[in-house]
Amino acid sequence: MLISRTLIDAVTAAQLPADDVLFVDCRFDLADAGKGDRDYVAAHIVGAVRADLDRDLADMVTPSNGRGRHPLPEAALFAAWLSRAGWRPDLQVVAYDGAGGALAAARFWWLARLAGIDNVAVLDGGWSAWIEAKLPVDGAVVQREPTSAHVVFDAAGTVGADELAEGVASGHFLLMDARATPRYRGEVEPLDPVAGHVPGARNHPFADNLDIHGRFRLPEELNRAFKAMLGAHSADDVVHMCGSGVTACHNLLAMEYAGLCGSRLYAPSWSGWVSDRSRGVALGDA
Repeated sequence: MLISRTLIDAVTAAQLPADDVLFVDCRFDLADAGKGDRDYVAAHIVGAVRADLDRDLADMVTPSNGRGRHPLPEAALFAAWLSRAGWRPDLQVVAYDGAGGALAAARFWWLARLAGIDNVAVLDGGWSAWIEAKLPVDGAVVQREPTSAHVVFDAAGTVGADELAEGVASGHFLLMDARATPRYRGEVEPLDPVAGHVPGARNHPFADNLDIHGRFRLPEELNRAFKAMLGAHSADDVVHMCGSGVTACHNLLAMEYAGLCGSRLYAPSWSGWVSDRSRGVALGDA
């Protein structure tokens, strides 16, 4: 069976044998946290299970303590979701959302990779691509036979605030901020108490990874765009961030798709950084 590790198109995903694939519906709306569940009940890819950003892909219960607006879940919480979803190591996992992977599907992909799950991909174009291709949908809530999953997150995939600050100051890290440019510059800040960006960060809005149809740009195009930012840095010098560690995963996925592997995530991102008001803040393009 074809194994996809970054992206998979809708037609190819639809052709996978039902017994060999696990579709994961990650649709989420930051302005309406319950909309993803309602959308799932209304219609979803046949056989898809539900993974909610707040409930399943973040720890919204434990006090944040600088971990940002969408703190990473413990590996045990993610393993419990995998068990309820009936995940097996031999399944091809395909995650999708309604925003080209930017809201939660890429986060799911990254958590799975952090847990050592290799055969996981994001549906290129997401829900819209599936609908445009007129592929089967269903409204039945899926209950799969539970399994017993145990995973461990690779600590090397993340970077803490102190390590980040030291690495950026020394020039070892290239910090890449996935937020839209007005937020990066500090011109607007709709979600967090302080506007701006981490001093030394570079801006690569996640939307730049997509074409006008909401599909990922060709890998060679993405490779050129990211290499222009990298300069003398290698891919494993790159640390990604955004507002809360979600859309940053979109840049990480895009780099992997472009053949630039080994970058990491500062998961608390801007919301975690500014929780300590002693940390530096930059404005504009500085």
